[in-house]
Amino acid sequence: MSVSGQVREQSETVERGPRARMRRHMLSTAIRLMQDGFVPSVSDVAEAAEVSRATAYRYFPSQAAMVQAVVDEALGPILAWRSKDADVERRVAELVGHAFPRMLRYEATHRAALSQSLDQWIRRQAGTLGTEPRIVRGNRKALLREALAPLKRRIPAQTFDKLAQSLSLIFGIEAIIVLKDIWGLDDEAVRRVAVWSAHALVAAAVAEAPTPGQAEAAKHKKKSAAKEPRKRNEPSRNGKALSTPPRGGASKGGMGNA
Repeated sequence: MSVSGQVREQSETVERGPRARMRRHMLSTAIRLMQDGFVPSVSDVAEAAEVSRATAYRYFPSQAAMVQAVVDEALGPILAWRSKDADVERRVAELVGHAFPRMLRYEATHRAALSQSLDQWIRRQAGTLGTEPRIVRGNRKALLREALAPLKRRIPAQTFDKLAQSLSLIFGIEAIIVLKDIWGLDDEAVRRVAVWSAHALVAAAVAEAPTPGQAEAAKHKKKSAAKEPRKRNEPSRNGKALSTPPRGGASKGGMGNA
């Protein structure tokens, strides 16, 4: 079982009044605790929010469900990002410029969620995770595909997927951790490196893809090759080789002119 961002959307659509306000209060409490650098349990959130554990568990049946809801809340408007620009490089730069300030604002929350996700992976490998819902961290996939959408018909599908996968390495809390903890960059430098890297990856994918003329020529060549008659010495339909007599009129069993 997995917990997705749809949980938050459905609850906000259905819930109104006191229930929605209570959920918002508990989410805010959980975010505050995670911004302090640790992953609270549902009981921790209940205590900090001054509500009963039973009440807390009605909103968040597990720690994983709570962490997922907090991450979706922290991402907020990033999940709804769309662009009308037809230029892919500008779209990707726009996404990075839109997303990174909010990710950096809730950096501690995202670090805590990543820590919890890694802890789940360790327990799953050890066979001790049980039935705990898995924290899903795939929001970037849809966002990056949306940013790259104008390229979908211009480059091969395999190249498109490889580009989206490459961009996922520089878009998210993992990239922020590397650039800040290992390289010591500040928030603005992190954003600049991410934008530069995105431009480089998009340019490389476009340069690698064949032009329309090259693609048409390759298609024509493939069709022409398919129409060519079978050459001698190639396997026949029954699997036996079609041999060509050696030059020099060699007699059966002889070495010819060797």
